[in-house]
Amino acid sequence: MSAKSFGLDISKTSIRAVSLLRQKNGFLLESSSVISSPTKGMTSSSLIDEQEMTAALKHVVSNAKIKSKNVNIALPEDKVYTSVVELPALSDSEIASALKWEAEQYIPVPLSEIHLVWTLLRKDERARVLMIGAPISLIGRYQKIIGAAGLNISSIETETLSVIRALVRGKFPHAIIINVAEEISSLAIVNEGVLMFTYSIPIGGKAINRALELDYGLSNAQSEEYKMTYGISKEGLGDKIRQAVEPVLFSILNETKKALDFYTQKNKESSPIQQIILSGGTAIIPGVDLFFAENIGIETVIADPWQVLVDKNVPKELLEEASSYTIAVGLAMRAYE
Repeated sequence: MSAKSFGLDISKTSIRAVSLLRQKNGFLLESSSVISSPTKGMTSSSLIDEQEMTAALKHVVSNAKIKSKNVNIALPEDKVYTSVVELPALSDSEIASALKWEAEQYIPVPLSEIHLVWTLLRKDERARVLMIGAPISLIGRYQKIIGAAGLNISSIETETLSVIRALVRGKFPHAIIINVAEEISSLAIVNEGVLMFTYSIPIGGKAINRALELDYGLSNAQSEEYKMTYGISKEGLGDKIRQAVEPVLFSILNETKKALDFYTQKNKESSPIQQIILSGGTAIIPGVDLFFAENIGIETVIADPWQVLVDKNVPKELLEEASSYTIAVGLAMRAYE
């Protein structure tokens, strides 16, 4: 039997490794580690940059003391094409044929350059299908760099699927999950545990830092420290930060409202959205959940993937940055599917 795989979340700012042990009623945290990503990350095809990335991957796995060489990874949402497609209740072979035509409508590059996969989400009177197209060249780059680090890719999926796996369980509410990454925010509407709608916004945490840098002449490191320390309260320094970053947050908020309106119009018989769940590093900013709740009128909470653990006795820093680990935890959980 091959060794159990672990989750490896590779973003533009950090690399997180998480390994879990399956228990009867949940999971135990076996190990975890986080380091900063090299400047060019996975985007550069330069040999030097690839070697730097390879060294970083080796470093994070060594730090976590993970022995397994098998990893589950997620491709960034801004590099893949994802859509929930509704079709007649066809057979699997008929769905596969129909999706080729659908892909030509949704994906703006030749399908010869795309690896296309699909997952049946629900089938009753209609079939609801998740269609994902990933550039073949992108997959090749990940395989090359991860392989050079001495690791084997067990599975590849999108960040949204990892987030949903980590958070959706039990009596999950009819909710919209907003995962704010560095350069993109991904929205996923989940009803009765099923992904119903997904949408991406080309605005992320980097835009928030840039607003602080431009308004107050701060460095990126200072912007990160200030927003996490003072948040976006309406008092003191927090108020100054709020004024600077509010336009960015309103851009995400307004796009979220548009997505909700579109989804509601197409699913009029569905129950109302009950909750907004904020995931990603930006969700940790003090007061950001209150900002969404006040301006959209829906209860808003911060994602906590560590709730899958049966033993909550985990390091304080992991609890404080819980929403930053959502993708890594979801990827680690995939080892048991």
